[in-house]
Amino acid sequence: MSAGTTAQTAEKRPGRIDAVPVRHPWRWVAVAFIAVLVAMVVHSFVTNPRWDWASTFEFLFRPPIIEGLIKGTILGTVIAMIIGVGLGVLLAVLRLSKNPVLKYASAGFTWFFRAIPRYVLLTILGVGLIYLYPTIDIGIPFGQQISHWLGLGWDMTWWHIDMRNVSSGIGIGALGLGLSESAYMAEIARAGIVSVDDGQTEAAEALGMSHRKTMRRIVLPQAMRVIVPPTGNEFIAMIKDTSLLAAIPVGMELFYQATIIANRTYKVMSAYVAATIWYLVVCSVLMFLQSLLEKRFGRGFSNGDDELNPRARRLLQKTGEH
Repeated sequence: MSAGTTAQTAEKRPGRIDAVPVRHPWRWVAVAFIAVLVAMVVHSFVTNPRWDWASTFEFLFRPPIIEGLIKGTILGTVIAMIIGVGLGVLLAVLRLSKNPVLKYASAGFTWFFRAIPRYVLLTILGVGLIYLYPTIDIGIPFGQQISHWLGLGWDMTWWHIDMRNVSSGIGIGALGLGLSESAYMAEIARAGIVSVDDGQTEAAEALGMSHRKTMRRIVLPQAMRVIVPPTGNEFIAMIKDTSLLAAIPVGMELFYQATIIANRTYKVMSAYVAATIWYLVVCSVLMFLQSLLEKRFGRGFSNGDDELNPRARRLLQKTGEH
C-alpha cells in the first residue's frame, strides 16, 4: 500500500465523536424510592422492641440450633443432592437411550416423583412405609412361595431389613428428598445434553472416539453450561426443603429445633428469625459458589469483554480484533 493511499484512508476515517450521554432521570427517582424503603425497613428493625434482637442472637448459637443446622440442614442437603444429581444424570442418559425399555422406565420414574409433593412423599416414607412393610426381604421374587411349593428349607431371601430401624432419622429423609430431586435433575441433565449439537458427537465418533469418551470430553463439558445454573438453584431450594423433614419426623433439623425453642421460651419470632438468618447465610454462600461455577463453565460463550479470560484478551489485543 502506497503512502498516498494510506493518507487518503486516514482522511476518510471519522474523527472522535463527542456524544452527549443519554440522561435517565427516572433511574434516579427509582434509586431515591429504594433508598427511602431501605431506610424505613432499617428504622423498623432498630426501633421496634418486639424484634428482640438480643434473644435472636442468643438463640443463633445455641447447641441445638447449630446441631440442627449441621446435621439436618447441611448434611441432609448434601446427601439428598448426591443422590439426586447422581441418579438424575443416570436417568437422563437412560431417557436418551434408544432402548425403549430403558427410555420408558426412566420416563415413568421421572413422572412418578415429579407428580408427588415432597411433603407427602416424606410422610409416606416416614409413616406409611413401616405400616406397609415392617420388614423388607431382598432375594428372588416369590422365593418363599416357590420354596414352600417345592418343599425346600431355603426361602431364597438374602437380606432382611427391619424398617423400624430405618424409617426415621436423617437417612430416610435424605433418601426421600434425593429421590424427588433426581426426577428434576433428570430433566435438567437431559436438557443440557440435548443442547449440544449432534454434529459434534458425529465428528467425535468420526475421529474414532468411543461413546463414553465422547460424552466425557465433548458433550458433558458443554452441557455443564446449561446444567450448572438450574442445579445451583435446586441445591439452594433443597436447603430450604430440609424443613420438610419434620414430616418424618427428624428432630435434628434447623427449623424443627427453632420451633422447639420457640415453644419452650415463648419467644417465637426470635427463634424463627435466628433460623432465618442461618438459612440466609448458607444460601448466600451457595449462591456465591454457583456464580463461580457458572463463570468457569461459561468460558468462551460470553459476548462481553469483561468475561474474557486474560490470555484471550492479550491475544485479541495483539491481533487488534477488538
